[in-house]
Amino acid sequence: MENGRGWFVAALVMVGAVLLPPLSAHCGDTALARGEAAFLRNCVACHADGGNEVNPVKTLSRADLRRNNILTPDDIVRLMRNPGPGMLKFDPATLSDEDARAIAEYILATFNK
Repeated sequence: MENGRGWFVAALVMVGAVLLPPLSAHCGDTALARGEAAFLRNCVACHADGGNEVNPVKTLSRADLRRNNILTPDDIVRLMRNPGPGMLKFDPATLSDEDARAIAEYILATFNK
């Protein structure tokens, strides 16, 4: 390459390698990427960073999920379909079973630490 353009291209590749992984931490796994996208569309308004804007003692953290007997993706989907006070109901017409399951798996993989 002429006059250092090779170095420029190499530098761009290196910058991309450093910046892109944090931007797509869950995108390597298609199911998690789908869950993350669905979570961002449907849940993040009330559950940003795994919190809970309506009821701060019911976050998506491992401790709070366990305390509320929410241990599996099925438990999360069941709660989404029949929520308690303050949470929107996500029936199958509003949120497909596939997206609900993907959100549940994303929650457990991301916030359940």
